[in-house]
Amino acid sequence: MSNDHLIIFDTTLRDGEQSPGASMTGEEKVRIARQLERMRVDVIEAGFPAASNGDFASVKAVAQAIKNSTVCGLARALERDIQRAGEALADAASSRIHTFIATSAIHMEKKLCMTPEQVIEQAVKAIKWARQYTDHVEFSAEDAGRSDPDFLCRVLEAVIDAGALTLNIPDTVGYSVPGQFGELIYRLRERIPNSDKVVFSVHCHNDLGLAVANSLSAVLNGARQVECTINGLGERAGNASLEEVVMAVRTRADVFGCTTRIDTTQIVPASRLVASITGFAVQPNKAIVGANAFAHESGIHQDGVLKHRETYEIMRAEDVGWSANKMVLGKLSGRNAFRSRLTELGIDLGTEEAVNTAFARFKELADKKHEIFDEDLHALVSEEASSNTQQAYKLVSLKVCSETGETPFAQVVVSAHGKEASASASGSGPVDATFKALEQIIDSHAELQLYSVNNITTGTDAQGEVTVRLAKDGRIVNGLGADTDIVVASAEAYLDALNGLYNKLERAHPQV
Repeated sequence: MSNDHLIIFDTTLRDGEQSPGASMTGEEKVRIARQLERMRVDVIEAGFPAASNGDFASVKAVAQAIKNSTVCGLARALERDIQRAGEALADAASSRIHTFIATSAIHMEKKLCMTPEQVIEQAVKAIKWARQYTDHVEFSAEDAGRSDPDFLCRVLEAVIDAGALTLNIPDTVGYSVPGQFGELIYRLRERIPNSDKVVFSVHCHNDLGLAVANSLSAVLNGARQVECTINGLGERAGNASLEEVVMAVRTRADVFGCTTRIDTTQIVPASRLVASITGFAVQPNKAIVGANAFAHESGIHQDGVLKHRETYEIMRAEDVGWSANKMVLGKLSGRNAFRSRLTELGIDLGTEEAVNTAFARFKELADKKHEIFDEDLHALVSEEASSNTQQAYKLVSLKVCSETGETPFAQVVVSAHGKEASASASGSGPVDATFKALEQIIDSHAELQLYSVNNITTGTDAQGEVTVRLAKDGRIVNGLGADTDIVVASAEAYLDALNGLYNKLERAHPQV
């Protein structure tokens, strides 16, 4: 790997999934992974195989599906974790095991209950275990930003000698500031005798809004891998945003002196896909992928852009994919056009029966709206995949009445565990009435933490995409629903979240 190549390590499927309510199904993970591969991401961290059987299966599925990117699995510095990761990655065309152990005094004493010498010994063992499954092993010193620099150098020197090829220096709690963090990377590279044998990587959290700035400071000081996520998704305030890191390096090549292999025209499609699957909408003023990122309201700005784009634009909208999704399907589109577009989007429905079912839903949607965009297809496939999983609750019918001066009213029929039940309720609005009627049937006692509505595309006939976040017994689950009728979409989203609570998934994700 040349020194002017910046490796992009995407952890949307692992750290991004740690956002409360952002759990993804195995099928959704594969869909996102295929989009990341299309975007030419170097390394895709697919999950933490030892966390659960579901995570193991997801990592295995991604490893089997991806051919042109390296697939990575996370593992604690424990033999059973590493063995599990190795098994999940066995079918990958190119694999990596990412193992970690904490190196800060507070973590070693309070969390690990280990001495510094024991930590070094365990780290070395972990590298040697991982080398039995893959030649490329990455080591992370958890909480490196708060670790003693002398001890950090000792640990890193030892794991390089043991065979690690990538050293990741995470700012686990988002505490660092750019000057300090860049200096840390520079000093480590200078002080560690065998540092020229490895790639230095950074994984920055955004608690102070500095994840991208810290990552770029590290790049200026010799780091050649950045760990990031689509839309900055991740634990707490999130991670460094892939699109911001990539476009900063591309736009300011004069400063950074390195390049990525990312196909930037796939950035916006990736952003929209992740937002659709996770239910985490992108704020309009988000850099690169926000709806307003290339909008100019000021008359002076508009005049300047019309005369010469570079007066107020440092990037072209089409370079990041804003004009990439132009193929439009409609009610006259045939099965071949439908199948062809799914293939171009990296969507594999598997069986002919699944294609036929999805095509029937596509035709139903085409009767409701004039044009079907890529975003509509992603939403349709997400709903189709959800309907094929175990569903304790399904919407059978919904009737609402909303009239000026009258109290809104809803009547619902739900299939609950295979038996139909109906209920009616009034509320402050049609959605409130619908949710109250659903609760009369299901009686979940779940707490509604979020209700969000976004239009998938433009126009009054656009599908509305609803996200409902429910919490119960310490678990937080997102539900998604999409329909041209926003009340129907709301009911579907609420039931989708309830199904998520019902189909309990065991998770024990660590944080790096």
